[in-house]
Amino acid sequence: MIADRTLLQMKYTDIIKAYAEHENIPLRQAMDVFYRSRLFMQIRKGISDLHCMDEHYLAETLCQEVKNTKKRNGGFCDRLESTIEGAYITWQEECNERFTNLKSNEEILNRIFIDIYGLQDELSPEVEDKDVTVRRIFDTKEDIPESMKGSSYAITKHDVVVSLVSYAVGCMFGRYSLDEEGLIYAGGKFDLSRYKTFPADDDAIIPITDEEYFDDDIVKRFVEFVQVVYGKDTLEENLQFIADALGNKGDTSREVIRNYFLNDFFKDHAKTYSVTGSGKKPIYWLFDSGKQNGFKCLIYMHRYTSDTVGLIRSVYLKKASDAIQKALDNAEYIIANTESNIDRAMSTKKRDKYVKQLTEIKPYYQALSHVAMQRIELDLDDGVKVNYAKFQGIEVGRDGEKKQTINLLAKI
Repeated sequence: MIADRTLLQMKYTDIIKAYAEHENIPLRQAMDVFYRSRLFMQIRKGISDLHCMDEHYLAETLCQEVKNTKKRNGGFCDRLESTIEGAYITWQEECNERFTNLKSNEEILNRIFIDIYGLQDELSPEVEDKDVTVRRIFDTKEDIPESMKGSSYAITKHDVVVSLVSYAVGCMFGRYSLDEEGLIYAGGKFDLSRYKTFPADDDAIIPITDEEYFDDDIVKRFVEFVQVVYGKDTLEENLQFIADALGNKGDTSREVIRNYFLNDFFKDHAKTYSVTGSGKKPIYWLFDSGKQNGFKCLIYMHRYTSDTVGLIRSVYLKKASDAIQKALDNAEYIIANTESNIDRAMSTKKRDKYVKQLTEIKPYYQALSHVAMQRIELDLDDGVKVNYAKFQGIEVGRDGEKKQTINLLAKI
């Protein structure tokens, strides 16, 4: 049974007051928590007649929800729709209604305080959109009204899909699991048995390549994630929705997603994990040979071991290098044997790319070898910056040759 809107607003106010008293926090903070909660959505939809229950009981329910809730994927995997577009629309509606309700209740509280202190001639109860501290979702940047410009709570479809991609990568590394809610792993003993629906990567090294060289590269794992969560029947539709939202170059949805991982994922991740005053502190680190995209792979710093760099060098970089060499040989064969000018031109372009990539990989391999021999340990108590620096500024070069300085990790 869904209650009258006015009665619901009164119930919301009672719950917020009870929660604020229970947690000994300001009303505005309690309001912010309530309108972000599942409890609010359940009451709004009339589930189990929750609006008829005592506000103190509901405040305790909210406390338990807050206690149990950890970072999830931005709302997507909690939606029951089979398409990501459907999940997005539902999530957008929920967020925007939450925004409207919070703004309305803030203005109600303002009127209460203004009346109590007799400040009607000095203050206005109205709240500007940009001062409301819950997210509001717009399809594009152009859709964001002037009243929300400059607000960090105004986000777009692109931002929401980037959040979904980030959550998927977290599942690949075992930070999150589709089988359990909340943060699953950020140190300690790693247990692969907690990831049955979507297995976590066994060595926490995920290659990113500009062509399909690996059976388990990041694009294939992401496609697998989307299929597991939303089903095989809607896979292509869902991939296209993701590709359209990301907006990278590519002729197919998979190419667009590959280019996003290749060029933008780490930048978005580092931006997300930035701290005002102390810079970017990513938890996923990008091993990157350079601008030619000869070799890239992601690791999760909490699953790093002293063997990680050795594995990257001996397994992943070697496999990437061998694959590029094979592709180079194939391109050179086509150039030498084809009668088609178009095929020759395309193969020549590819050959030049492969040559540049192999040239880039050579000193990078030397730097990886140097660091792998050291079997570096991380001390997470020292923070990201101190540990990150252990893999930067590696000098390589044979005796008598000019030394070259290599950064194993992408700059932050």
